[in-house]
Amino acid sequence: MNIEVENLCKKFEDFSLEDISIKVPKGKIVGLIGENGAGKTTLIKCILDVMHKDSGKVLLFDKDYKGKLKEDIGCVFDDSFMNQTFNVKDIDLIMRNIYKNWSSKKFFKFMKDYDIPLKKEIKKLSTGMLKKLEIAVALSHNPKVLILDEPTSGLDPIIRSEILDMFQNFVENKENSVLLSTHITSDLEHIADDVIFISKGKIIFDKPLKDIKEQYTVIELTHDEFAKFDKKAIIKYKKNRLDYQVLIAKKDKNKYTKYIKNITTLDDIMLLYIKGEDV
Repeated sequence: MNIEVENLCKKFEDFSLEDISIKVPKGKIVGLIGENGAGKTTLIKCILDVMHKDSGKVLLFDKDYKGKLKEDIGCVFDDSFMNQTFNVKDIDLIMRNIYKNWSSKKFFKFMKDYDIPLKKEIKKLSTGMLKKLEIAVALSHNPKVLILDEPTSGLDPIIRSEILDMFQNFVENKENSVLLSTHITSDLEHIADDVIFISKGKIIFDKPLKDIKEQYTVIELTHDEFAKFDKKAIIKYKKNRLDYQVLIAKKDKNKYTKYIKNITTLDDIMLLYIKGEDV
């Protein structure tokens, strides 16, 4: 197992992560979803040991991390860590002195493949180029795990697609893994093996993506239809001005086919779990 978290807790004055247990297996891309403030970034910081956890265990490659495995972990966060006056050649020089496994050859191949200029200052790069540069840096010291917090936020669909391809290529060897925290759940629909849904500091579900798609369906009901609907079949519901959105178990799908208006997405499921009500 490349990442294993057992019963992790972290308490703040107005928020807490409670008894979090997750796994990121070799060769898998695992998506981490949830609303803003759900605890995704706090969990990642605890995994990386840059934030003290109150209790629980974090193992990376079956070892206690404690800052000793930086060579094997590539990280990308929403905010850039790079000095804005540096250029690509400066970055290569610095990273060669930080990572013993740094590959200038691999790094400059990324630069060529993604048309990133070598001499332009970081501050003059587009948002998409900067993000691809950050991911290239994370990949060029040959890590075994990528941990990413909102890496595609604010990017256009073409650049997002290129970055998602980078993640898929990274796990092709069946040994590497990706833990990807994102609010763009449509990205995960294309590449994730497993999805962890966290809300208000608790795990709502941790399942293979294919199981989520098989287990949940969102239907739409008029007010009259909702009044007559079998309430035992409802997981969550949300009342709108003109209709109801209802989350049901897919085992009941055939009974309610006429109420299915659209393909159910991760966004639909997450929205109903967060904003929906119990019967």
